[in-house]
Amino acid sequence: METTILGGEEAALAQLKQVHRATWAAGDYAKVAEMIDEVPPRHLLDRVGIESGHEVVDVATGSGNVALRAAAAGARVVGLDLTPELFEDARRRAADWGVQVDWLQGDAEDLPFEDGAFDRVLSTFGVQFAPRHAEVARELARVCRPGGVIGLVNWTPEGQVGKLFAILGRYLPAPPAFASPPPKWGDEGHVRGLFAGTGVELEFERGVNPLSFESSEDYVAFMEGNYGPTVKARERLSGEGRWDECRAEIVSLMDELNTATDGRMHVDAEYLLIVGRKLL
Repeated sequence: METTILGGEEAALAQLKQVHRATWAAGDYAKVAEMIDEVPPRHLLDRVGIESGHEVVDVATGSGNVALRAAAAGARVVGLDLTPELFEDARRRAADWGVQVDWLQGDAEDLPFEDGAFDRVLSTFGVQFAPRHAEVARELARVCRPGGVIGLVNWTPEGQVGKLFAILGRYLPAPPAFASPPPKWGDEGHVRGLFAGTGVELEFERGVNPLSFESSEDYVAFMEGNYGPTVKARERLSGEGRWDECRAEIVSLMDELNTATDGRMHVDAEYLLIVGRKLL
């Protein structure tokens, strides 16, 4: 599963990560994070267990949905993200919660920590967006101490977000060959391959995050104004005269997935919960 980066690919990787940082800094991610701030973080923390005094890292923390809850449970928490622009909201929220979190800029593919530094290594809808999945898995396993737990929540390929990214992928340029699609982190077979040989035993569960809006149109309007990937897709495709077509496909997808019977929109977005226990 190892990905080798040679010559000019190193520059391409660095450039791609700058694009990722700019993408997640676009829009207003804190508003998007509010939509995933109940079910997935609680599901994850219930399964991994957080105790007072635990050393915890929340990788690709965003505005801190998981980091804040872990700190409130008494853990010593580091919230790491490639996009430090998100820390302004994270710090504001930490103050509101009355908790202490160390916010640190860093790369999920090259974590700035010693081996076995953490009792819990967590990420919710975060590490799946790093381009090289195998490098991320090795880093997560490396910084988890023996007897510790890795806990991840990732969108699935067949769920609503996976289908959204499939639509965007039909309109946008293909990523470099070394970059894997984010929804693959929601495929159990792919994840087993990533952690093969790392000394991590895996368990899987599926869950859904509810999305409720007045209509599919309102959902897409919210996303194209606030969610970095759709903000950037709209900017690019509008310049090419193709955003209206792409947008119509997203509205149609949400109409298709809508289960509401009251004229509004309700869609359950599927995710995969991964619990990895590091062997002693």
